[in-house]
Amino acid sequence: MKKFDLVIIGFGKGGKTLAKFAATQGKKVAVIEKSKEMYGGTCINIGCIPSKTLVHEGLEHGSFDQAFSRKKGVVTALNNKNYHNLADDDNIEVLDYTAKFKSNHEVNLLNEQDEIVETVTAPNIVINTGAKSVIPPIGGVETSKHLYDSTGIMNLDFQPKKLVIVGGGYIALEFASMFANFGTQVTVLERGEDIMPREDKDIVKEVKKDLADKNVNIILNAQTEKFEDTDAGTVVHTTDGTYEADAVLLATGRKPNTDLDLENTDIQLGEHGEIKVDEHLQTTATNVYALGDVKGGMQFTYISLDDFRIVKDQLFGNGERSTENRGAVPYTVFIDPPLARVGLTTEEAKAQGYNIIENAIPVNTIPRHKINNDPRGLFKAVVNKDTEEILGATLYGLQSEEIINLVKLAIDQKLSYKVLKTNIYTHPTMVESFNDLFNM
Repeated sequence: MKKFDLVIIGFGKGGKTLAKFAATQGKKVAVIEKSKEMYGGTCINIGCIPSKTLVHEGLEHGSFDQAFSRKKGVVTALNNKNYHNLADDDNIEVLDYTAKFKSNHEVNLLNEQDEIVETVTAPNIVINTGAKSVIPPIGGVETSKHLYDSTGIMNLDFQPKKLVIVGGGYIALEFASMFANFGTQVTVLERGEDIMPREDKDIVKEVKKDLADKNVNIILNAQTEKFEDTDAGTVVHTTDGTYEADAVLLATGRKPNTDLDLENTDIQLGEHGEIKVDEHLQTTATNVYALGDVKGGMQFTYISLDDFRIVKDQLFGNGERSTENRGAVPYTVFIDPPLARVGLTTEEAKAQGYNIIENAIPVNTIPRHKINNDPRGLFKAVVNKDTEEILGATLYGLQSEEIINLVKLAIDQKLSYKVLKTNIYTHPTMVESFNDLFNM
């Protein structure tokens, strides 16, 4: 049995950052990663970086072949960089095996033949195994040759003429917008009554209009029932009719990747299959922590990075940092144009009983839109009238993914909305719109 000071299962953002920090403290660290294609984690290899590279290239050039070629180069370079960042450290061993728990303190390493080749142990173990695509039990799902999850669709060697996307969530809409920019005819099948039900209704209305202008066909209240392959591709049978495609994306959610023989430990799972953790990310086995998507909740790489900060504080600090004091969490849906949000919508603020004031400005009233040559979008903000604190903002328009972070900072620092209203901003920029947006 090989002993380490820290064992990390998975090469994701939180785990790799913790491994590097622990090594600087003189700790001997093992990082277990079963796939060489996942050095660096989901974001770098099959998530944020490749998908946003494709989005960017589609906007810049509109060439499918050029975009997918550049995506491959970006991913390869980052995968290699991440591997050597850890493997070249004398205090870190990267172990290319599948991890299975033997006990709370012991982890078996299995080769591709599922044979145990080694057992490792450490006082503390961190699980950072991410999530995987949910494959729904729909007829033909196991036999159709034209179905892809979000990973597979980014490794296509051809541009689909017709793409059907099953699911209308954020990932589905990002791919719908992206492929539409390449010139693919896109149909989105959403089983619910509307897309993005948790977002501001006025914003959603604008998003739907812009997607329709790209010829993205969104079908609501459509339950997918069967996939049937033909010589030309796949026919998708739904309660709303049939749709032909030469590629089908299953964007039906993701679930925590917990195939770790947890029954050999005291680690418990939650009701959605996630690893249960407390506010310090400690599992029900006191020496084991969980970071990132595997613990459930928001699936963002920057959450995994903040998870690192929490566990770092537990293992090397005073333990004050927790999920309870991480502040407001912004996010962006990288459709075209992007939609960024932090905090509450107007509807949510009213439902929680706040006395509010709100404001909205169309992007076509912001001077910068003339330079961008893009009038699409709508910015909205909601404020607590009694305290003047900002409750939330939804920004739909170019550069929203950048400027939303300023609103997050204002919320966390409990600033009056008047600070953003009267602040001096550079011109001509999208952020100077805050002079008008917060003029309530």
